[in-house]
Order: sequence, then C-alpha cells, then structure tokens
Amino acid sequence: MFIEGNYDAVVIGAGHAGAEAALALARTGQKTLLVTLNLDSVAFLPCNPSIGGTAKAHLVREVDALGGEMGLIADESALQVRMLNAGKGAAVQSLRAQVDKNRYHSLMKGVLERTENLHILQAEIAEILTANGKVAGVKTSYGSKILCRAVVVATGVYLGAETLTGKLVKKAGPNGFERAEKLTKSLISLGYHVRRFKTGTPARLDARTIDYSLLERQEGEDVFPFSFLHTKVPKAQTPCFVAYTNERTHEIIRNHLDRAPLYNGQISSTGPRYCPSIETKVVRFPDKERHQIFLEPEGADTAEIYAQGLSTSLPHDLQREVYRSIKGLEHCEIMRYAYAIEYDCIDTLDVLPTLESKHVENLYTAGQINGTSGYEEAAAQGIVAGINASLKLRGLSPLVLRRDQAYIGVLIDDLVTKGTDEPYRMMTSRAEFRLSLRQDNADLRLTELGRACSLVSDKRYKVYCKRKREREDTLKFLDSRADGKIAEEIVLSRNEPAPKSGLSFSDLLRRGVSIFELREKFGILKDTPNDILTSAQTEIAYEGYLKANAKEMEKAKRMEERPLPEDIDYQSIQGLRLEAREKLSRIRPLNLGQAERISGVSPADITVLMIYMSLRK
Repeated sequence: MFIEGNYDAVVIGAGHAGAEAALALARTGQKTLLVTLNLDSVAFLPCNPSIGGTAKAHLVREVDALGGEMGLIADESALQVRMLNAGKGAAVQSLRAQVDKNRYHSLMKGVLERTENLHILQAEIAEILTANGKVAGVKTSYGSKILCRAVVVATGVYLGAETLTGKLVKKAGPNGFERAEKLTKSLISLGYHVRRFKTGTPARLDARTIDYSLLERQEGEDVFPFSFLHTKVPKAQTPCFVAYTNERTHEIIRNHLDRAPLYNGQISSTGPRYCPSIETKVVRFPDKERHQIFLEPEGADTAEIYAQGLSTSLPHDLQREVYRSIKGLEHCEIMRYAYAIEYDCIDTLDVLPTLESKHVENLYTAGQINGTSGYEEAAAQGIVAGINASLKLRGLSPLVLRRDQAYIGVLIDDLVTKGTDEPYRMMTSRAEFRLSLRQDNADLRLTELGRACSLVSDKRYKVYCKRKREREDTLKFLDSRADGKIAEEIVLSRNEPAPKSGLSFSDLLRRGVSIFELREKFGILKDTPNDILTSAQTEIAYEGYLKANAKEMEKAKRMEERPLPEDIDYQSIQGLRLEAREKLSRIRPLNLGQAERISGVSPADITVLMIYMSLRK
C-alpha cells in the first residue's frame, strides 16, 4: 500500500471547523495535514456570506481571543458591519459582518498555505485507521495510507450529502461540490451513532434585475471589529436592502405544497428550527401577513445577491414565481436556484467535553458533523478540537471551557451533555451567565488560556496586555471625583435632584449618563479607544448584577470541581432512578456539574451521587 505521508495529526475537512483545527495544531508545533475534497471549497461560505450575529459574534470573538483566525479574516473581507440589538442590554448586543465570499475564501486559504507545519491535500478520506483503540492513520479513496497519531473530523455537510430541489435529487455537497461517499461507514464501525440532518439555502439573484428604489436601504455602522488585533472596521461599506413577502407569495406556496419536498414526504430528516424555509414559515405562521427578506451582496466582484429569509427547496418554476411576487423583485433573474441539503452527522453523546471520541483515543470531531449549524459554531469547535488534540499529543492536560467561562463552553457542554435532535444554533438565551460572557471581555476571559496552550502569539499577547491595562486604568480613573459644577448641571438636566455631595464619574454612569457624554462634557479619556470606554461603562453600570452573577458562577464552579471517577458503575448505585442510571451510563459526565445538567437526572439523583462519592472516599 502506498504510504502518502506521516504526520502528528490529520484534519479531515477544510471548512471553518477544519481550518481553525488545523491552524491550532500547526501553530502549536504539530506536523499537520489538512485534507479537503476540493481546494476551491476551503473556508467556503455555502450559505449566507456573513459572520457573526446574535450570540454567534460572541463565539467569533472568543475564537479570536484564543488565537484563532475567523475574526481576522472576517474583518479583512467585510463589506458591511452592524451591531445587532444595539438598543438592548450589553449581554445580547452582537456584531454582524456581511463579508466578501470569494475574498474570505482566498484570505483563509492563503493563511493556511503560509502556516509552518501545515500541509494541504485535495483527497477524499474513506477510512479512519486504528490500532489498540487509538488512531493510527487514515486511508484515502485512492487507497493510499496516511499515518498519524490524531485525527480531527470536520466534514461539515459533505457526509453522504444530497441536494434537493423539487423532485431533483443530486448526490452532491453544497454549491455542487463533490460529496464524501465513504467515511460515514467508517465512523459507524468505530462506534459513532449516525443520523440525518437537513439545512437549506435561498436563491442567488442578479443585482442588475432588482429594483432597489422600492426597497428599504440598510447602511453599515461604525462599530468595533471582530478581532482584538484590529482597531477599525472598513470605512466604505456596501448597503444591504430589506424586502417583504406578501399574501400573493404565501398563496403560491400554500397552493403548491404537494410539490414541496418538505411537505410531500421527500424530506424526512430534521432541519434547523431557527432558520426555517419560506415554506415552513408560511405553514407555521398562517396569520402572519409578511416575512422580512434581507438582500445582501455575495461579494464586491459579483452581481450575485443572497436573499436571506427565502430559503426553499421548491422546484425551479415555483421558485421563480415566489421570488417575482415580492415588491422590488418583480423582474428579478435567478443566477443560482435554492436547494435543501441532507447530510450525515453524529450523536454528540458519543463525544467527550474535549471533543474527543468516547470510543477511539485521539479521534476528535468538530463542526456540523457534531449536529451544529453555522460557521461560527463550527469554528469554535474546530479551535477547541485542534487545541485538545495538540495538548494530548504533547502529553498536557486538556482544555475544557466551563459554561461560566465562554459561550464556547456552553456550546460544547450542551452538545455532549444534552445532545441535540436538530441542527444546534447558539443563542444568548442558552448562556445562563451571559451578562458576564460579553463580546467586549472575551479576551479578558480567554486569552491567558490560549497563551497557556501555546496558541496565542507574542504579538497578540502584547495587544491583550495593553488593552487589559487600558481598561484597568480607565476603571480606576472613572472612580475619581468629577467636577462638581458640571456634574450638577448634568444631573439637573435629567430632571433629577441635585447631588448633596460630590459625584464620581462612575456615579454618573450608574445614573444612566453615557460615557461618551462624560468624555464630551468633561474633556476626559479622549485618547481611550471607544471599545474600552464601552466595556468600562458596562462593567460599572451592571456592577450589582455582575456581583450577583459572580456568586452563582462560583457555586457552579464548585460543582464542576467535584470530579466523577471514570470507572463508576452507575447501574449498581442504589437510590438512582432507572432513567438517571441509563443517562449517566451513556454520557459518563466528568463531574457533578455536568451530571446535574443531564436531562433525566433529578436533584435527588445528584444528592444520591454526592452521598455515594463521600462513602467512596
């Protein structure tokens, strides 16, 4: 057999999970091979060419804080940047960037190609090879063997993929790329439980055939970037536009549900609840008069427009009719038709919190193969899988982020503790400590951890230290006394009683005065970056809530620090309910904190476990 190479690690798939995993491995000194079905699909954006969004932006900034690449590339390829939920609390405010699809791909591919210790190969992996319960290598569909000590599987939606448009079914991955034919069988043989999920994408329209004068214009904003290494977003930003469906649109869909694969029995796999097709929206919300559609550019060098909100698997003739029923799109031409895509993924109850397999040592999974949706969720898992594979190869302790440390911790804990029966999407509501897990403090939470894993570069760490010092200096300054006369004028202008004693700048912030108003009125902090000011204002304004949050976080941390031995026989523990025994035996939680989050494990079961542990000691 042809031995094609010998590496420390092989990463299968070069999407957002695979790219971050490969970079994490190579940058921490591991000789790494990144294998992709097609080099043209590296860091490809098969659905919306956007990065970030509600809760997803938190993941991107956390990936960046750990030393990842997604935030840097998103900033450099951004066409438009906005802050979502700007009128709401700091915990749910989220960056979102519309990026240039081709530029994002080419920039990330360039970074991968220039990275030391990293080689890239176009090939299909057909089998994962093992010896004595450990990874030994991989086998290509060509028949060659690649030896390695660790594997990260990051195959996205390519495993056994099929695209559906009306009655037309193609054995292909997204955008017509080749699918992975053989790896699913190998994963099943290694003990993974495999199931079938679905996602979809809307049509791409020709910008020249859209009447923008009839649509709402949406401009970009001057906000902070994704990466902590950058200071500004692009000055010139491309506008997006908003359109709406109408009763005519809905009538076309209702009258032809017998031709919709989602409703005529063609599709039986589970789709994303939070990103439904237009057919699903019309059926699920029969009383809604219209649905919002965002028309977003695919890139600076193309006329293709992404119609966010109009995902569908209807046949081509109905797609055209549906799109042209919308105001402003009456004469639109479709450049690429929409489709649904079904693919294989695994049950993440087969996965440890490190993203390592419970069945095969040194085998990791990351991204949509773990049942998630979204580029950001994929990148977050990719960097953790890459870090942990590297740490394992170096004989070091793994990185397991807690729910009180990062959205990444919430994401992975949800997957490996609760599992998911539908494509998992990150949301701020999933994070119980979201007030402490904000975009602005991701570096303060995670950069030291990334540095300890050898992933954070000297350059990044220097920027982090400077930013941390600026923030601390700003908070200290804001505790100082403000000019009494100006402070009194501000308070009175807000129809509040005059202060009986002097006020600090922090006191004014707690009264709801903006830190930017303080800068203007008092002439202070003029050289301090806006993102530092915003972060400091949030820290002061929410001080009471953050203290209460900290107490709950400490309580949760104590539970996480009470490990459960790997050899526990849950079936033999008297007092545990039958359901709890089955769930605990399947998931095998690492600690009491994880155990109490398992669906089907009650507080009484946790008490039994605590008694058992004390007796065992």
